[in-house]
Amino acid sequence: MEAATLSRTAAGDIVPTAAERTRPRALDRDPVISWAATFGVTVFAAFLRVWKLGDRKAFLFDETYYAKDAWSLVHNGYAANYVPNADSKILAGNLHGLYAGGPEMVVHPEVGKYLIGLNELIFGFNPWGWRMASAIVGSLMIFVMIRLARRVTGSTMLGLVAGLLMCFDGLQFVLSRLALLDIFEAFFVLCAVSCMVADRDWFRARLAASIEPVSGWRPRYLWRPWLLASGVWWGLAIGTKWSAMYPMAAFGLLFWLWSAGARRSFGLAKPLRRSAVIDALPAFGYIVALPALIYLVSWTGWLIHAGVYEQHLSHTQYGPYWGSYIQHPTHGFFPNLIRSLRSLWHYHQDVWNFHTKFLNTSTHVYQSNPLGWPILSRPVGVDAQLNIAPGAQGCTATGTATCLRQVILLGTPVLWWFSSIALIWAGVCWIGKRDWRYGIVVVGALTTWLPWLRFDTRPIFSYYAILMEPFLILGAVMLLGEILGRADASARRRRIGAIAAGSIVIGVIANFAWFWPIYTDGLLTQAQWVQRIWFQRWI
Repeated sequence: MEAATLSRTAAGDIVPTAAERTRPRALDRDPVISWAATFGVTVFAAFLRVWKLGDRKAFLFDETYYAKDAWSLVHNGYAANYVPNADSKILAGNLHGLYAGGPEMVVHPEVGKYLIGLNELIFGFNPWGWRMASAIVGSLMIFVMIRLARRVTGSTMLGLVAGLLMCFDGLQFVLSRLALLDIFEAFFVLCAVSCMVADRDWFRARLAASIEPVSGWRPRYLWRPWLLASGVWWGLAIGTKWSAMYPMAAFGLLFWLWSAGARRSFGLAKPLRRSAVIDALPAFGYIVALPALIYLVSWTGWLIHAGVYEQHLSHTQYGPYWGSYIQHPTHGFFPNLIRSLRSLWHYHQDVWNFHTKFLNTSTHVYQSNPLGWPILSRPVGVDAQLNIAPGAQGCTATGTATCLRQVILLGTPVLWWFSSIALIWAGVCWIGKRDWRYGIVVVGALTTWLPWLRFDTRPIFSYYAILMEPFLILGAVMLLGEILGRADASARRRRIGAIAAGSIVIGVIANFAWFWPIYTDGLLTQAQWVQRIWFQRWI
């Protein structure tokens, strides 16, 4: 027998049909308001992120690598070495004689750097130019966060709350104002997961509308537009940083479970086995093969200039496996392509050794254990100007005291601490309530966090947690929805819930405002700075 159905639960409640359960959770009674509010929050977030974006005229933290690599990529096709005094020349506006000859040993893929380089071409090779890409992507990330939360919760209000929480998170805010790669990776991962959630709704709607009964190996849907979009985003994510492969693999498995669950809800027997063949197997092309192809294409500049890397790196500590094939010239498109791909494979082995062996003997003052990331145990200071004398730059310190300016990669504590509680709650609800939505939170947060425990002996930094932030925020707004209460709850219950949930949101905004000076290089006296550095490990 293929199908088994229930009409009532053990408590006697009527079970909605599978078709009813496929209906969208968020109905656009007034789509103009929904979209206008989404754009409004996004524009406000963009304003905050571009405000005085280029005022700090310096290479902050690892901007000295990515901003310069990006400029070389869009001009030379590969990341070239710079002369020793390149930073000062660039900041002075002198862009002549920057290259020292030979390629740079880059240790991350190219997509994020190409985005930085594109904005440098548009806005100039200056702090504004190399930070603008992050500001744009950081703002768009809030747009996607709103739409994902709205789709998952069925509430436009909770979707907007999710956007506001991300807008007022210090970690996301500061990364949106720096030319680092992590904000791009986080954006691409968020887009990929959002498309997979949209595909889940699309697939269930197709099953409900199909004139063909759900049975055996049918119906089959080889064309999955949302899954195609997801594959593109996954390709861009791993083309920015390899760590995106962990959530890509996990959500690939979750896609299979979602597809099997959809077929089971329509009465299909043995759904896991059959869905593995008719859903998961074709999806391999979308969420594995397509991202791999996009990743390879992102290295086109490197492939074209593979000979430059062979010439300069094959006989150094970076090239122990590049064999004798590089001693013989090749002719023709395909022989050169094969040789370039072979060199790229060897180069990836060099990069892997750099991350897994060379860095194991390195240390950094701001490195942190991943276990402490959700509670903000060790933030990263990206800039500091100390000992500003009284009267200089408007410093109001008196006596022997001085002022300082600082930029610190620190999440908004109220948001992160509440979200950490929400993550635990999400795990309970995913298992206890069997609510698939909490699976997004748990799988997304854990697969962007726990893999880093393998590398806790080498320099890794708390801002890598930006990848888990969207999932923490999604869990937070779902918990806020529980606190608020159901729409059919009593007026007193809703009033108490609104006060409690609203207090948390207002607390996040107020907390962000309090830390604003250390997010934006604001001038502080020593006493004012100490008021914002709550723990010794934040120094």
